[in-house]
Amino acid sequence: MARSALLNIMVTAAFKAGRSLTKDFGEIENLQVSVKGPADFVSRADHNAEKIVHAELSKARPTYGFLMEEGGEIKGTDGLHRWIIDPLDGTTNFLHGIPMFAVAIALQRGDEIVASVIYNPVLEELFVAEKGGGAWLDDKKRLRVGGRKHLADAVISTGIKVTGTANDPLHLRQLGQIAPAVAGIRRTGSASTDLAWLAAGRFDGFWEGRIQPWDIAPGWLMLREAGGTMTDFSGKPGSIWNGEVVAGNETIQGQLLKIIKGVK
Repeated sequence: MARSALLNIMVTAAFKAGRSLTKDFGEIENLQVSVKGPADFVSRADHNAEKIVHAELSKARPTYGFLMEEGGEIKGTDGLHRWIIDPLDGTTNFLHGIPMFAVAIALQRGDEIVASVIYNPVLEELFVAEKGGGAWLDDKKRLRVGGRKHLADAVISTGIKVTGTANDPLHLRQLGQIAPAVAGIRRTGSASTDLAWLAAGRFDGFWEGRIQPWDIAPGWLMLREAGGTMTDFSGKPGSIWNGEVVAGNETIQGQLLKIIKGVK
């Protein structure tokens, strides 16, 4: 694919942050056996990656705003564009030395997400999407959602369980109804990865509640450009703001949604 100038900026920022995270990830094994443990180190790695992304994007587009997991919201001066950033989606995986995490960046223009990047620096997989330009893996493979039509054949990913939240019992009830109906349940620990892999046809469906905008936005565009469908738990059109996702190809998403609607 031929990347636009904006997408090139986003990829460059993701690669720079990814190099920083990869270097820090190499230290995790040693830190696991330390008395203090790696938690403080991982927090610094997360913030450092966000600073790198912020600096790179600010340099390229100084009038754009930001919504970041760590740094919060920074208003832009152009009033139209905003970067939405999760510099380390999969922090718990990173903390435990599990190489399943990503740098996730989306560009919002008005009310729309128009470009996104999801990059796993350990697996060296780059997922990108632009509105109207499709979704791609490593600039070579155009992504399409899987074609399975029956939940019994489907592998479904999810973000549950979020320990200590009020929604835990609901999530577990949903899991109890969905698990027997599908071929398998997977939990990567990185929502942006879940959605990128769903767009690539590796997963057939995805659901999660209490999810943040920076976790949804990059994958939301990627899924849509790959032909997928997303709603909230009630069946209303998917949004990065309401914290609920039920996604898949049109058929699998509908079957998954039917189960979720029936769980109270």
